[in-house]
Amino acid sequence: MGYIRRSLEKTISQVSKEYPAILVTGPRQVGKTTMLRKLMEGSDRRYASLDDLNERNLAKNDPEMFLQLHKPPVLIDEVQYAPELFIYVKAHVDKKRSPGDFWLTGSQAFQLTRGVQESLAGRVAVLSLTSTAQAEIYGGAADPFEIDLDKLSARAKGRTSADAEEIYERIFKGSMPAIASGEISDVQIFYGSYLTTYIERDVRALSSAIDSLKFLRFITAVAARTGQMINVAEIARDVEINQKQVKDWLQILETLGLIFYLHPYSNNLLKRLVKAPKLYFYDTGLVCYLTKWSGAQTLMNGAMNGAIFENYVVAEIAKTYLNNGRAPFMYYYRDKDAKEIDIILERDGVLTPIEIKKSSNPSAEIVKTFRVLDKGSATRSKGAVVCLKPELSAIDRDNLVVPVWMI
Repeated sequence: MGYIRRSLEKTISQVSKEYPAILVTGPRQVGKTTMLRKLMEGSDRRYASLDDLNERNLAKNDPEMFLQLHKPPVLIDEVQYAPELFIYVKAHVDKKRSPGDFWLTGSQAFQLTRGVQESLAGRVAVLSLTSTAQAEIYGGAADPFEIDLDKLSARAKGRTSADAEEIYERIFKGSMPAIASGEISDVQIFYGSYLTTYIERDVRALSSAIDSLKFLRFITAVAARTGQMINVAEIARDVEINQKQVKDWLQILETLGLIFYLHPYSNNLLKRLVKAPKLYFYDTGLVCYLTKWSGAQTLMNGAMNGAIFENYVVAEIAKTYLNNGRAPFMYYYRDKDAKEIDIILERDGVLTPIEIKKSSNPSAEIVKTFRVLDKGSATRSKGAVVCLKPELSAIDRDNLVVPVWMI
């Protein structure tokens, strides 16, 4: 399959004409460097990687000399290793005001974003690249996912429909570019190596005191709870660490771009709501590896099939926004009466409720919960059930049935 064209390329090309610096964050191996090097083909842009210890040493100890050797326009990889560069990048940017001079990448979103935004406020566009989305691998429109009949019909063009077995194959393999492109065929070996790299390298860079085996037990315990409300005490008990460590280590997973949260939706008119966020992984292949599923078929018939299916849907919808350079305003709803809505998309003050069902024939009962949103002050739009039905259909005029391959 070779190089998989990324949806974010369009946004990068656009913001390069408007901002002097662009920072692309995201986990290792999701293709940040590959994408940017592809985009710089045929240009005079230079390249430097701070994974190279000599380059890193120079960037940290003599940033001015580093930038003389690597004159803009330049792509600087893994810039989190030399935050000393930022002040010199700022000085250059303020002097030249030339759009697209600096392309930066980094694998540690939080500290990096904070450092860059403090130094380069108003001068840098921060974009996030995740593992590949369905549309990037299998074709079709890659606009942000919306519940709109015309847009969904248009979205279906150029895509191949997928049955339950094919969807679970996608879920099991995950969406890392090396696997999606066919460059690597053995999923188990890939994720085993990936975890070792993370634990030995990036996790230690963030906290040198971490015990590798305990951290592996921790990330496994977290993966087993994907799609659930976070219960810090429970994870601490399973892994035999304290609750503060659980919170710190969850922050590391979030910082590295491996996990994200859906927070509960609330407004002042909707009372009696839960407060804990729900946790998801961007890549279901990693979840399947950590929870020790041996193949797509066993996963499809196993105890976690619903939770991992939900994770896949939530992550795919989030990616459609991030890949367009936009933050996904996604929430979930649950009240004390256990009424629940899996996803609420919020846009322009309008709420779109979405239920996720591992069935191919969802019942009309499912969408009745959507009515709880009518008690709030925001407008509710058409809702949807995302499921394994092979084609786009509807429960009624206000609720669509959307096949998962269409996200």
